[in-house]
Amino acid sequence: MSDSETPKGEYERERVPDHALMGAGKFWGMYAGEHAAGTEFMIGPLFLAAGASLQDLLLGLLLGNLLAVLTWRFLVTPIAMGKRMTLYYQLERIAGGSLVKLYNVTNGILFCFLAGAMVTVSASAVGIPFGVLYEVPESTFAFGTTSFTIIVVIVGVVMAVIAAAGYETVARVANIAAPWMIGIFAACGIVSLVQMDANNISALQEGSFWTNAVAFVQDKNGESTFGFWQIVVFAWLCNGAMHFGMADLSIFRFARRKASGWAPAIGMFLGHYMAWIAAALMLAALIKIQPDMAVGSDGKVSANPGLLAFQSLGWAGMICVVIAGWTTANPTIYRAGLAFQGVVPNSSRTVMTLVAGAVATLAGAFPNLAYKLLDFVGTYGTVLGPMGAIIFVDYYLMKKLGLGEEYAAKTGIKINMAVLVAWLLPVAVGLYLIFWQGLFAAYAVIPCWIACGVLYIVLSKLTQRQPTM
Repeated sequence: MSDSETPKGEYERERVPDHALMGAGKFWGMYAGEHAAGTEFMIGPLFLAAGASLQDLLLGLLLGNLLAVLTWRFLVTPIAMGKRMTLYYQLERIAGGSLVKLYNVTNGILFCFLAGAMVTVSASAVGIPFGVLYEVPESTFAFGTTSFTIIVVIVGVVMAVIAAAGYETVARVANIAAPWMIGIFAACGIVSLVQMDANNISALQEGSFWTNAVAFVQDKNGESTFGFWQIVVFAWLCNGAMHFGMADLSIFRFARRKASGWAPAIGMFLGHYMAWIAAALMLAALIKIQPDMAVGSDGKVSANPGLLAFQSLGWAGMICVVIAGWTTANPTIYRAGLAFQGVVPNSSRTVMTLVAGAVATLAGAFPNLAYKLLDFVGTYGTVLGPMGAIIFVDYYLMKKLGLGEEYAAKTGIKINMAVLVAWLLPVAVGLYLIFWQGLFAAYAVIPCWIACGVLYIVLSKLTQRQPTM
């Protein structure tokens, strides 16, 4: 496909040319907008609800987010700049067209569910002025109220249209929104501390407001614990599909310099550190000053992002939740659109992005999905992450081991069986441990990644029959 034939210069099925490369500012703005965003309003309070101590949260998030930044910079960025192709096109050249379609469908759907949670988060704030509250039904796949569902549809349509405009527009929206959102997050945390009279270092160190809030939640929701290493691993791997799974090859293929690979740091430390903690403090403050409002109609405490922000900063907080969900969903729907386009290569990226937006909107209509983000992000990292090991091995090791890189492209096979087995076998074991043995989902990401890479090497030695170098 020539440059002129590629819609809006997205280069979905070719190497990004030098003239289309972007400076670091585009990436810093996008990662700030994506990760100091909607999920933070949801995930932060869930740490408190899960029983994490304040000390474990402060230290665990610090270490986990540092590991995440290093993974993006040194695992993803060099390959992205070396190949300058989307994740999906690289996998097609390695795994074969038929196999990568299965992966793309799985990838796209899971990204849509993540984006759908952000639609839910934004809708929780949009509904506040209309008296429409975010309520979590008992069933995972149960719709919310009719009025809440209508709001979800409106919000989802707007998000899909923005994402369909392409990466340039997605990055521009994030650049504009990010600085203001980060300020609002910080303000929410400060106001919450003041509301709890935790306005000095000793009060923060004692943390009685936090322990009291944890005790209140566990009295309503039941006992649970969330320890230091769970926090570290979650912070590191909650975006496992983006870095270990190499999804952000599709983003960093536009990077002009490797320094752009440090851009996730702004999202991790202002979003997944400061914003998670600030959002958790909002729930603790609501429990202290208005405990009845923290309890839903089912008698349990749930994280209601729109309500928490409104109680903290009024209209400014509520508007921040709307925009925060928006800036997270935009790039996620964009990624999902690229995945769906990989299934139908001759299709328009714009059309496929709108399809992804429709699926995300449907997912957003199930409020319980957003409430289970702690489990969901680990599960989707377990499913999608191992394919990143295939790309890592193919890029760094295949030639050194005397094996053919981009084997499917060079041989014309539609299904590379070495990839198929190396991916599905570890994922099957991981999902068994998660759903049937109760393993914390994020713990499975790295073992599955390593197992996939090792299996790919072994099986490639057994199945590659002709020289392809």
